[in-house]
Amino acid sequence: DVQLVESGGGWVQSGGSLRLSCVVSGFPLDDSAIGWFRQAPGKGREGVSCLVPIDDKIFYEDSVAGRFTISSDKSRNTVFLQMDNLRTEDTAIYFCALRTSTFGDACWPWSRFGPGPDEVDYWGSGSPVTVSS
Repeated sequence: DVQLVESGGGWVQSGGSLRLSCVVSGFPLDDSAIGWFRQAPGKGREGVSCLVPIDDKIFYEDSVAGRFTISSDKSRNTVFLQMDNLRTEDTAIYFCALRTSTFGDACWPWSRFGPGPDEVDYWGSGSPVTVSS
């Protein structure tokens, strides 16, 4: 079975930092596109960032570009999302998401112009992130 286990969410003041981790078991990172979606209260799930580890292609949603950094440690089959200069509007539940494809623009589902979360194959259970002013 494929499992995604997240950690690292929490509470922080505006301007602070948090790092999310997602440990993947049952599927090699090099065969995947992997990243995070988030869902704020009363809103739909939106793509935040995606990484294709085999070729280091990266996607960031416009509002987090320059503040968030996605990376991976293949030896630990783990992906990280470093979130700096957090804003109150970043408050949401963050879901690790894995797509079992590296073909074409594998991060396309993360884009607001793409097909969205329906194209994701596996999900983590979610990590709450709360940013206060």
